[in-house]
Amino acid sequence: MPAAHRSLRPALAILAAATLAFPRAALAADSSAPPEPADRGGRPAPATAPLEPVAGNPADRMLALPIDGERYDRSRRCSRGPRAGTVALRGWLERHARGASWGIMRCERLGAGSFSLHADGRALDWHLDASDPADRREAGRLITLMLAPDRAGNPHALARRMGLQEIIWDCRSWWAGTQGLDTYSVCLNGVGELRRRIDVTTAHRDHVHFGLTFAGAAKRTSFWAR
Repeated sequence: MPAAHRSLRPALAILAAATLAFPRAALAADSSAPPEPADRGGRPAPATAPLEPVAGNPADRMLALPIDGERYDRSRRCSRGPRAGTVALRGWLERHARGASWGIMRCERLGAGSFSLHADGRALDWHLDASDPADRREAGRLITLMLAPDRAGNPHALARRMGLQEIIWDCRSWWAGTQGLDTYSVCLNGVGELRRRIDVTTAHRDHVHFGLTFAGAAKRTSFWAR
């Protein structure tokens, strides 16, 4: 993990709040553009239009298989190493996406009996920089691909096939069971406005966070079990 990432230990308490609190439902990002950037202060970025199917979506090759359900599995402990599905997701991104892995394992306690998905090897941080136009486009492409419906109309088709349960990027977040990207609550102040001072890693402006369900992390969802 880069030194800049390791230096943000004080921010972990703030990050914990977002994992413990289940977010509001929102509309998904426009399929023709990356997710709208959150303003650097003031009102949160507005919800965007519903997604349309995306050409070349790997989920379209699995239409003969039942679609996986959406669920959210909380972490209860720290594991010794990453899960097989998380390693597989990292490999898939290395083959199909711009960017680089910023790591999987990080033992983070969020509260009594509750841990970060990184703690039990079910989360991957993928380095992309929101201030770099090419990286912004790539993050938007990836998130759109994950959350777009397949040709049969199944929403979040690739995310469900892979067993994803959360995506966080540039003060926006998606959680299994919600409609699409919404404002990431960690980026908001006490009156619901975007905080003017927030470090880039806490805001997820220097990486995309992907979190997997137990089934996805065990490679027991339809994408990995093929």
